[in-house]
Amino acid sequence: MKMMTMAAAACAVAMTAGAAPYAEAVDEGFVSLFNGKDLTGWCGATHLYGVETIKEKMRGTGKEKEFQVLACFPERKAKGRGGNLCTEKEYRNFILRFEFMMPENGNNGLGIRMSDVNKDAAYYAMCELQLLDDGGSSYYDAKAKKDKLKPYQYTGSVYGVVPVLRDNEGRQVGGKAGMFAKGGSYLHKAGMWNFEEVKVIGSEIEVYLNGILVTKADVSKFKGNGDTPDHRKHPGLHNMKGRIGWLGHGSHVRWRNIRIKELPDDAKMGEVCPCQTEKCPEGFTTYFAGKVEDLANWKGVTTVENFDNPKKRQAATPEKRAAMQKIADAGMAEHWSVRNGNLFFDGFKGGYSLATKKDYKDFEMWVDWRTVSIQGDSGLYLRGSPQVQIWDAHNQWGIGSGGLYNNKKNPDKPLAIADKQVGDWNRFYIKMVGERVTVRLNGVLVVDNTVLENYWDRKQPIFPCEQIELQCHGDPLEFRNIFIREL
Repeated sequence: MKMMTMAAAACAVAMTAGAAPYAEAVDEGFVSLFNGKDLTGWCGATHLYGVETIKEKMRGTGKEKEFQVLACFPERKAKGRGGNLCTEKEYRNFILRFEFMMPENGNNGLGIRMSDVNKDAAYYAMCELQLLDDGGSSYYDAKAKKDKLKPYQYTGSVYGVVPVLRDNEGRQVGGKAGMFAKGGSYLHKAGMWNFEEVKVIGSEIEVYLNGILVTKADVSKFKGNGDTPDHRKHPGLHNMKGRIGWLGHGSHVRWRNIRIKELPDDAKMGEVCPCQTEKCPEGFTTYFAGKVEDLANWKGVTTVENFDNPKKRQAATPEKRAAMQKIADAGMAEHWSVRNGNLFFDGFKGGYSLATKKDYKDFEMWVDWRTVSIQGDSGLYLRGSPQVQIWDAHNQWGIGSGGLYNNKKNPDKPLAIADKQVGDWNRFYIKMVGERVTVRLNGVLVVDNTVLENYWDRKQPIFPCEQIELQCHGDPLEFRNIFIREL
């Protein structure tokens, strides 16, 4: 009989704790709309769209990675033959996730509940959700710092009906600001990938662009007879079913990782989606399971006076620690919140990591996480030390999450890339005994009983007892289903 490794045996114990095993991976029920090979499942302007192969250099490996993407090819537009590319299937309530890249001064759109493939989705569908190079010279005057369009014409807006949030000025950390289009947009610059999540339930729409809720609309407030901000008639505004489509506006726009999850007719916006909240495994303590009250288990972390360093905290007087904790908790209150049942970090300047109020020696934990922006970055500090890595493995690094990133002598990279795509939920199982850490990501062993080094003092072993932290790295992200057990 083949013997289990120590890591596998440790995980097996966790899996069998209680009446039923705890699932090692999350199945959200999304279905891909683009197979990366052809336009199967799509109809309409198939002459204008197609599959394009592109190559991008991975920052972590230095190697080029090949992607097959969906692209609009404006040069294929024959006279009088533009048009929309639409799903063959019609949809009612759903969550749509996708990545897209705008060229300079690019223009396209996302048609929602289209009843006629050949008609203008901005008016004859429920709506058009705008896709635009917001900072392009055709749409924004950088010198005058002035928009050239209406607020309801920028990326994420319900075109002609509901404006998009455009307040992204001075909010980003360090060099992150250089990634975004001008004018306060949450869109990345032309030539960079974006992640968008769209929720459509009944008459309500929510648009999340690179992790930020930029549009929240309820079109039932309008009749569509000219009473919308653009004063145009929108006869399809109250469509309750229809196709989803990309709208050809003569720009070489690219998409990838397009997937959808259908929701029941009685779904309600803001409610916890299926598979989101798990029952706490037997023997574990709930640290976050979707409730605002769960925030009471956490405290802020501050870099002021280097108080993110455990050695500095441990050497301080109780009075000093209390004063610095007050500063840290103020940052927590401003930048960490419960959003849609998830623990959300906005990534903005002034925010920093979150930590358990309790310190831990040996422990095991479960934690779900997802990055919500391309090139997103985060991690988990174990006993106050960095870190079990979280990042965009597929589009930036070419190296998976879960590795002990700050190790120098011991292995720092994961054994495999087990990450799901940006926007999809991942699940960690982490076990720490003494100096050694085991990590499973989505059921795959990525760290096998490896020593975690003391980042703060490499001459000393890891601290025997300290807090567990959710790391800030200047990117928005979400956590949920955080359960910890002392060993």
